[in-house]
Amino acid sequence: MLPDLERLIQLQQLDTATDEARRTVDGIPSRIEDLDTRLRASTTAVDAAGTRLGDKRNKRRTLEKSLAEVQGRLSRFKEQLMAVKTNKEYTAVQHEIATAQAEVQRLEDTILEYMLEADDLAADVEAAERALRAERAEIERERATLDAERAEMERRLSGTSDERVKLTEHIGAAARQLFETVARQGRGIAVVEARDGHCTVCHVRLRPQMFNQILRNTELIQCEHCMRILYHDPAGGGARAPEHDPAP
Repeated sequence: MLPDLERLIQLQQLDTATDEARRTVDGIPSRIEDLDTRLRASTTAVDAAGTRLGDKRNKRRTLEKSLAEVQGRLSRFKEQLMAVKTNKEYTAVQHEIATAQAEVQRLEDTILEYMLEADDLAADVEAAERALRAERAEIERERATLDAERAEMERRLSGTSDERVKLTEHIGAAARQLFETVARQGRGIAVVEARDGHCTVCHVRLRPQMFNQILRNTELIQCEHCMRILYHDPAGGGARAPEHDPAP
């Protein structure tokens, strides 16, 4: 294989690995924000469950105060009943007692309902807190994994940067210039494999004579469509040339 072509293939592999590592590093803040969003959602669920429970308990306490007031009135009515002197007064007090007793019963029933609902809400709070603890532990593990991944990618970026400098020192100026020009125009992809008579990036069919030249890997040949530098990988197969030239 032409030495410059072999080094350009290596250079492309380095640049591709570098680009992938840089995209990984650049994407980590967004992934961390996703973790924070998950944590906020779990925290909000706990807060909401706690608020519902607190509201229910406050309502129950308000009813308990009302119940105490009605029970106080009921006690006074019963005391008045012993002191009445006429049937009319007796009937009136009995009516007040009956009304107070009905109100006591209503309040006691409602308080009982609130107590049962509060028990369910307390269970919801406990479940939400358990879920939050589990989510927080999982997020901490994922955050640690992301930190380790970022450190590894940054280490890899540093290593490939040094390796690229050393590699380019052994590539001819013309070949290096061609690579950089094509890479700028081809979104970082300058060297690609030709396989089964086609460019593997733009998929254009290559002229048979050109493909046969590419199979030898002895010169720098560019795809006539996308202008990328083409090579043949013997280990990858695909050495069959097209049977005829593509239509003009």
